[in-house]
Amino acid sequence: MSFAEVVVDGGVRRQVLADHADLMMVAFRFGADMEGALHSHPHVQSTFVRSGVFEFSLGEETRVVRAGDSFVIPSGMEHGCRCLEDGELIDCFTPRRDDFL
Repeated sequence: MSFAEVVVDGGVRRQVLADHADLMMVAFRFGADMEGALHSHPHVQSTFVRSGVFEFSLGEETRVVRAGDSFVIPSGMEHGCRCLEDGELIDCFTPRRDDFL
């Protein structure tokens, strides 16, 4: 199944790659200086940095991640990012983010 790419806050492009009631995979494409606003959600999220460089805020921690890095964001943790070099994040959510459909 193919999902359309949509433009979300600040020009970030989001595309659902696959979904099931228990799991969803989503691509987020950023240009330099674009941001993913601080937020939290009940879903567990894993993030893989497919390309680019990002500064992530994860709770009280800030870290810079690059292509090839990955990490998990626990349910309810406030997080957000700023893109330092054009890039793409591949996020998996469990359960599925119905708000993205």
